[in-house]
Amino acid sequence: MSGRVAGGRVVLVGAGPGDPGLLTLRGAEALRRADVVLYDQLVDDAVLGHASPDAELINVGKRGHDAPTRSQDDINALLVRFAHDGKVVVRLKGGDPFVFGRGGEEASACVAAGVTFEVVPGVTSALSALSHAGIPVTDRRYSASFAVVTGHNDPTQVTAATRWEALATAVDTLVILMGMRNLPRLVERILSAGRSPDTPAAAVMWGTTARQETVVAPLADLPKRVEEAGLGAPAVVVVGDVVRLRDELAWFERLPLFGRRVLVTRPEAQAFELSSVIRAFGGDAIELPTVRIEPLEDASALDEALQRIDVYDVLLLASANAARALAARSTELGIPLDRPGLRVGCVGARTAEAAGELGIPVHLVPPRADGEGLAEAVAQWLEPAGLRFLLPRSEVGRDALPDAITAAGGEVETVTAYRTVGAEAGAERLNEELEAGRLDALTFTSPSTVRHFLAMLRPAAREAARRCVVAAIGATTAEALREAGLPARVVPERPEAAALVAALASHFGGSGAEPKEAS
Repeated sequence: MSGRVAGGRVVLVGAGPGDPGLLTLRGAEALRRADVVLYDQLVDDAVLGHASPDAELINVGKRGHDAPTRSQDDINALLVRFAHDGKVVVRLKGGDPFVFGRGGEEASACVAAGVTFEVVPGVTSALSALSHAGIPVTDRRYSASFAVVTGHNDPTQVTAATRWEALATAVDTLVILMGMRNLPRLVERILSAGRSPDTPAAAVMWGTTARQETVVAPLADLPKRVEEAGLGAPAVVVVGDVVRLRDELAWFERLPLFGRRVLVTRPEAQAFELSSVIRAFGGDAIELPTVRIEPLEDASALDEALQRIDVYDVLLLASANAARALAARSTELGIPLDRPGLRVGCVGARTAEAAGELGIPVHLVPPRADGEGLAEAVAQWLEPAGLRFLLPRSEVGRDALPDAITAAGGEVETVTAYRTVGAEAGAERLNEELEAGRLDALTFTSPSTVRHFLAMLRPAAREAARRCVVAAIGATTAEALREAGLPARVVPERPEAAALVAALASHFGGSGAEPKEAS
């Protein structure tokens, strides 16, 4: 115990069943505070996105039957070592840490080493994968009890450790985790213990995600139907009359974007909102940012504008990025932006929200969320003539807003507050996804995302992009796509992330996937 630094501890966090939106608020908070994150192979990248950029992320590779990247003893040793170094360590585990996740073993290792630990429960796939398949584990019409068992306690003795003779008929609903590799033998044991071969049964693969696939069959036929459908791990198997409810309750697989893979080109820090809405409509959000936001190498012009902040009458914020960049620089210089007499107009609700969180008071948010809409609202709100406006923006900002205010008699000073540069790191994967035909829709939220997207593509990928449904957040982005030869088929009435996804869902709504079942 010598050398141990106070403050080190371990937090066992359940990442949920697959859908990153099912991570708990407590789990997200733990990730934000972590110095080190040890995560399982199946944890979605969007869940890892809650971690601090400064956190050390270590993939420990646990994935069902597959050989782990590290042994359980190695994982336990890492938890203890990092905690003894004074670090806050999150052990991020699929599902719930204490539901067949070896969380108890890791907690015991902490106790033995004198390490403080905490458990943040997660949403277990034993319940959530079935709920997304329209199969409740209990229902007073069919089931008053359920049991959850593992298909492999000991990989060398798959079924010996579970009392199948008792379990097979003791409960109404039987849920089996990690049983796909040994499904024929498991079903044989359940049948020999007295369960009817005609009992409804199902297997749900990749539950709660857009990759979800469900096979329904009588218990005796389930292994054969699963093999024919090509289902494998990760999957949940359920046996019981509650499966009869699936035809009626299979809500998730009927969502308009279910099974659709939708590209998100937004910068990483801004992708969360758009991706969350895509998932809410049943889609799979593929985050491959084409741009990234960087601070200026030379901020002297921005600094000079901030040092003269009192000469301006109105501050115009045309993006959340501008608000963040301006606030960061003002904090660095010690110049507050909540100054008497300085009125602030924001291009839309999201920009206003970002400004408010940064301590910038907002006085005007137009109903139309673009530069032209802000210019019209300013003209109605104020008499621009004779007023001085400060407009911080990127180095490639549009001129519609300053030109309109200048035409109305206002004096506009534009200043570069941040840089928008290409995000080349994901170029290879982006080309592969397009060329393999794995993307159904492409979303763009600014002209810069369009420009850098096209710059990243090989000729074959560029041609493949034309076969996807292209969606633009608003008219300005749509115009950039048209000029680039990649016209948008979907443009919402309001330039907002939620409206963009709703319009995309409406586009696909007539061909939404129905539940996949064996006949």
